[in-house]
Amino acid sequence: MATQPRWIKSSHSSNGGDCVEVATNLAAHGNVPVRDSKDPDGPTLTFDASAWEAFVAGLRSGDFTA
Repeated sequence: MATQPRWIKSSHSSNGGDCVEVATNLAAHGNVPVRDSKDPDGPTLTFDASAWEAFVAGLRSGDFTA
């Protein structure tokens, strides 16, 4: 049986929930799907788990500041 995504939003989401959701529970399977919380039945983007981890590490270290 395939593992189903468990969608989560950032705890920093303060705009009424209009943001992206990720299913990090699938990272152990090698991918991390991302979707628009306003369209849960719409398309998802799927990232390689190692690429997602590098992206999150970059966010945490301030690599993407304006």
